[in-house]
Amino acid sequence: MARHAKFSNDDVIDAAARLAARSGPAQVTIGAIASELSAPTGSIYHRFASRDQLLGEVWLRTAANFQTQFAARLFAGAPRQAGLSAALLVPAFVRAEPIHARILLLHRREDFLQGAWPETMAQRAQALKSEMDTGLRRFTRSALDRSDSAALRLIKFALVDAPLAAVLPHLRSDEPPPPLVDGLIEIAFCATLDAAEKLLPRRKSS
Repeated sequence: MARHAKFSNDDVIDAAARLAARSGPAQVTIGAIASELSAPTGSIYHRFASRDQLLGEVWLRTAANFQTQFAARLFAGAPRQAGLSAALLVPAFVRAEPIHARILLLHRREDFLQGAWPETMAQRAQALKSEMDTGLRRFTRSALDRSDSAALRLIKFALVDAPLAAVLPHLRSDEPPPPLVDGLIEIAFCATLDAAEKLLPRRKSS
């Protein structure tokens, strides 16, 4: 009778994620993951060809999870309400998934995989970037009736940069953002969209 594996691939990725969130991706070794799981190192290598591949999976899974939630909010209703909901996902994500939030918001993709990515992983990473870029452009066109670089910069500030700045001090202190943070993000989002006509250069008439 075949024996059931004690740990699944997801268990291994979860253990690596916990270590990365606690100590940073540079401190995640196969030995540390094995110790976290009380498993032999051979069982880790049996599932993942290398440490880089495993850390790449940690980042890819975390980024895909966040982007799925973000896109679901960004296009659920009228642009202004949907955009605010997407911006407020950032503190909600930090509270609900602090381990994954630390991975995604305190580190760069390159911190999880040094050098060249394996082709299949590079394709997945590029697909995530393309999906985010396309979603932001689509939302910008819907919210501002334009999607040039200046408009995209404004929307990125309202949806990404300001929410990230609001949660980072709490994320670095390993504490959930208080409700005040949501209020700050809402003020920044609404003020930015309200000032769009003043902030954006006038488009040339054709």
